Amino acid sequence: MFLDEVTVELIAGNGGNGCMAYRREKYVEMGGPYGGNGGHGGNIIFKADEGLNTLIDLRYRRVIRGDKGENGLGKGMTGASASDVIVKVPVGTIITDQETGLILGDLVKNNDEILVAKGGRGGRGNMALATRSNLCPSYAENGEPGETRKVKVELKLLADVGLVGMPSVGKSTFISCISKARPKIGAYHFTTLVPNLGVVTTNDNRSFVVADLPGLIEGASLGEGLGDEFLKHIERTRVIAHIVDMGSSEGRDPYEDYLIINKELENFKTNLLTKKQIVIANKMDLPNAKENLEKFKAKVDVEIFPISTITKEGIDKVLYRLADLLDEIKKTPLYEDEKFESHVLYKFKEEQPFEITKDGNTWVISGEKVEKILKMTKFQTDESVLRFANKLRKLGIDDKLKELGAQDGDNVRILDLEFEYRD
Repeated sequence: MFLDEVTVELIAGNGGNGCMAYRREKYVEMGGPYGGNGGHGGNIIFKADEGLNTLIDLRYRRVIRGDKGENGLGKGMTGASASDVIVKVPVGTIITDQETGLILGDLVKNNDEILVAKGGRGGRGNMALATRSNLCPSYAENGEPGETRKVKVELKLLADVGLVGMPSVGKSTFISCISKARPKIGAYHFTTLVPNLGVVTTNDNRSFVVADLPGLIEGASLGEGLGDEFLKHIERTRVIAHIVDMGSSEGRDPYEDYLIINKELENFKTNLLTKKQIVIANKMDLPNAKENLEKFKAKVDVEIFPISTITKEGIDKVLYRLADLLDEIKKTPLYEDEKFESHVLYKFKEEQPFEITKDGNTWVISGEKVEKILKMTKFQTDESVLRFANKLRKLGIDDKLKELGAQDGDNVRILDLEFEYRD
């Protein structure tokens, strides 16, 4: 089964909790803190594998979780870090953040990989939290929560030439003639339900990859027929080969077919029409094909190659021309605003550290940074509670509450923790 788009929720592993322990040995006075740090949570990494050609393995994996790091131990022992989760996907896979629409990665080479959800760091034990002013802290940290995000995983096939055209114009027959691909061929519309890839080798030993895309119809970019489900696979191609039924075997006008398909390409993405395009005039063995070809030539300004997939006439000439064009046209990345590596895009967003709203008589504090501080705090001792309060004060939460009119005794809530406000 061919599957080229899935949505997956990623939950990276939490860091292990830090340990609060003390050194107790005979003849050692004031042994001090001895609690180790927690281990790092498991990252979730996507890796391109040329052995895959579909996203079917992700069809039933709606949630992918990383493992939690192990907790720290006494005697300063650090907990073991969790192993990373490697998610293998086909070459040509794009990962997009569903919330922001940001392209996180475009895996275009075998073994390309990208860290999509980062595991949380391990919480510090009281040994690591000791300072000059507090030589023996009676608190430790919980592990940092792992990153969570919902992503769209989309496959856009890597092909040099894309075959487009109305249904039953002979695309599948053409690719079966020029390569070892064996798509389903039938005398009815939409015989091809999934894209087919074929590797072509010319007589002068030049090779390239051709993609046979399922037949388009008018309104495909709006969801008609097979819709725009497979139009995305033409985005990576360097040359578009438009196959036209020049014999009008189904009573359609070849020129009208040509206009309709180009309009659908433009409606899907305007830059598709900037790609180099040739027309393959198929079914030239039919009686009225030559007459239709002359009329067609008078109306268009594009290279036209008459062929017949039945007699094999003209096919070699098409292949040589496609190979020449591919020699001239350089490969360019699908996303041209890349900044660091060819397969990874980055964007850093600034966020407010907190937001304060009112729910009835309760002040509600939210924000990623504040919530992370809460989750990483172990409320075991008075000293850990005081440390938590000081962190909130340094963020400016006390001043903001006072500015908003909070009074002594008012309820304040962060996630599921409620406490009283004191000026």
